[in-house]
Amino acid sequence: MKKFFIILFLLLLGFKTNAFANSGNLVIVTSFSKDLTEKFKTEFEKKYPSIKVEILQKGTPAGVKYIQETKSNNATDLFWVSAPDANEVLKKDSLLFKYTPKVKGIPEKIGSYPTHDKDGYYLGFAASGYGIMWNTRYLSANKIPKPKEWSDLIKPVYYNHVGMSSPSRSGTTHLTLEAILQGEGFSKGWNTMKFIAGNFKTVAATSFAVPDGVNSGDFGIGIVIDFFGLSSAASGFPVEFTYPTITAVVPANIAIIKNAPNQKNAELFVEFLLSPEGQTILLDPKISRLPVNPETYAKAPKDFPNPFKDKSIGKAVNFDVNLSEKRYSVINALFDAMITYRLNELKEAISSINKAELALAKKDNAQAKALVKEAKDLVSKLPITEAQANDPAFNVIFTKSRLDAKDNEKYAGTRQAEVEAEWDKQIVSNYTKAKEKAQQALKFL
Repeated sequence: MKKFFIILFLLLLGFKTNAFANSGNLVIVTSFSKDLTEKFKTEFEKKYPSIKVEILQKGTPAGVKYIQETKSNNATDLFWVSAPDANEVLKKDSLLFKYTPKVKGIPEKIGSYPTHDKDGYYLGFAASGYGIMWNTRYLSANKIPKPKEWSDLIKPVYYNHVGMSSPSRSGTTHLTLEAILQGEGFSKGWNTMKFIAGNFKTVAATSFAVPDGVNSGDFGIGIVIDFFGLSSAASGFPVEFTYPTITAVVPANIAIIKNAPNQKNAELFVEFLLSPEGQTILLDPKISRLPVNPETYAKAPKDFPNPFKDKSIGKAVNFDVNLSEKRYSVINALFDAMITYRLNELKEAISSINKAELALAKKDNAQAKALVKEAKDLVSKLPITEAQANDPAFNVIFTKSRLDAKDNEKYAGTRQAEVEAEWDKQIVSNYTKAKEKAQQALKFL
C-alpha cells in the first residue's frame, strides 16, 4: 500500500509538472518604455495565460549594474535593451545564457552588422538607428531650418534649442555618441559633439525626456534613437525625424540571464518576440521599431524606414561593438566631465564664439580671426588621448557613473574621482580661456 501511494504521488507530480510547464512568473529587466513593454506583456500573457510577466524598468547602465549586483541570488529571467555593448559587458561577466532561437526567416546581418551575438548570448529583435527629431511648429515659430546632419546642429541658429540625454544614463544615447566618434574619428567626433552641446538647452536625466521635450515644444530639436521620433510622429505630434549620414543601425537585443529562475518561460518569450506575431507588434504606431524579419515590412505603413531596402541608413559607419564595450565607462565619464557637469561654462564659451563669428562675417579682421580660432581650439581640447580611452587598464578605473556616485562618500577617495578632478581643472580652464579669447576678438570687430 505504501508503494502504491508513492507511485501515485510521483504520477500526480509528473502530471502537475507537465500541466504547468508553461506557468509561473517571468521577470524582465528592461530600458524600454511602457508603450513597448506593456503591449508585448499583454499579447504574451494572452497567448500563455498561466504566465505572469513582471517588468522592472531601469536605464541600461542601471540595468547592467542590477544584474551584476544580484548575480548571487538572481531573480531576473531576461535583459531587454537596445545597446549590444551593454550585453557584451554581461556576457564577459558570464552572466548570460547561450540560446539558439527556433524561429526562421531572420537574416544573419542587418547591413554589415550581425543580427545576433555570434556566440548566441544575446539576440537582436529590432533594428535601431540614431538621429535627429524636431518639432515642426517650434522650428517654424523660431524661424529655424530643419537639420539634416550633425554638423548642422553646430550652427549658431540652433543655440539653446537642442536637447540630449547623458550617455551614462542611457544605452541608446551612448550608442549615438559612439556612432559619431567611430564615424568621424575620435578627435573630430568629440569636437562635433562639444560644439553641438554648446547649443544645448538641456542634458536630460533620461532618454525619454528628450522626445517628451520636443513633443511639448520645451525645446525644438532632440538627439534620439529612431523609434522616439517615429512613434511621436505616428501618435500625432508635429514632429519629424531624420537619419544623419553618420549614424549606425544596430540590433536592439534580448538576453536570457544565466541561472534564470524561469528559464523555459524566458525561452518562450524570446521565441514570441522573434515570431511573425511578435515582429508585427513592432509596427504598432506607439512602438515604431524596425523589425529584424524583412517580411514584416510588407505590413508596415507607407514611408516606414526599411534598413534592408534603404542601404543608406547606417552605411557610413561600420560600428564596432567591441570597441564601444571596451571603452564604455570612460566615454560616458568624458561626456559628463566635458558636457553634463560643465554645460553652462561650455555654452558661455560657444555663445561668445558664435557672436564673434557672426561679427567676423560682417567685418573681416585678422587678429579677431586668429583669436576665434584659438578659442575654438581650446573648446576642442580633450583631457585624454584616444589611446588612453581605448586602454583596458585605464578603463578599469571607471567603475560607476559619477551621476550615481555623487552622494557616495567612498567615491571621493577613488582613483576615478582623482582622474575626473584633474580633467575638470583642464576643462574649466579651457572653456574660460575660450570665452575670453572670443570676447577679445569681438573688441576688434
